[in-house]
Amino acid sequence: MRYGENPHQKAAFYIEPKIQNGSLANFKQIQGKELSFNNLNDSDTAWECVKLFSEPTCVIVKHANPCGVCSAKNIKNAYEGAFSTDPTSSFGGIIAINKEMDSETAELIMNQFVEVIIAPSYSEAALSIFKTKVNIRLLEVEINTLENNLDFKKIGGGWLVQTSDNHKLNINICKVVTKLKPSAEQLEDLNFAWEVARHVKSNAIIFCKDKKTLGVGAGQMSRVDSTRIAAIKAGNAGISLTNSVVASDAF
Repeated sequence: MRYGENPHQKAAFYIEPKIQNGSLANFKQIQGKELSFNNLNDSDTAWECVKLFSEPTCVIVKHANPCGVCSAKNIKNAYEGAFSTDPTSSFGGIIAINKEMDSETAELIMNQFVEVIIAPSYSEAALSIFKTKVNIRLLEVEINTLENNLDFKKIGGGWLVQTSDNHKLNINICKVVTKLKPSAEQLEDLNFAWEVARHVKSNAIIFCKDKKTLGVGAGQMSRVDSTRIAAIKAGNAGISLTNSVVASDAF
């Protein structure tokens, strides 16, 4: 790798003998600087998250957490929605989309600083646009919904291994325990928020509406603090949380 988590650290990327189709390890780098440890770590979060959605979707990741996610009728609108969630955090982030990168979206992305872009394919027009900024790392990865079978975490002197979190939620058979019943649109937003929450570090709070994140609070020791952070971020972006839904990774 270019370097490790910090510039003074050395790093390497080891690939498994049998890689599942759709895994980030299958990436083809089209252009850009050499990848760093953080580039691939953040890219994996972005790619695993965006693969969960069938509609055109964009995920922007910063420091291993999604800071904006949106599903829309096309990739351009999905990118605009994801970026508008938290423009500040999106600066220098990782952008992943689950459809071909087109020229309209590429032109918009050129207005921000981005480290890595991941897509299943790129149009020739989009590639021409990105060539004007040769340092942007473009990765091409086959889109596939297959998920990893095992998760590994290194601790002192050993490894923790667990099966992957591949639980599929059917929101339509969930029991509504409140007097106020969610609408069909709110149920779709709840399902969207649930999927995003899977990739936000605990404690996670995700406000959503119209299949778009409005505020993301991540990685706090208190879920109350995560909620406050998500609300602050929404306020900073001029976003109202009225009539939104919220997901939390509470027990």
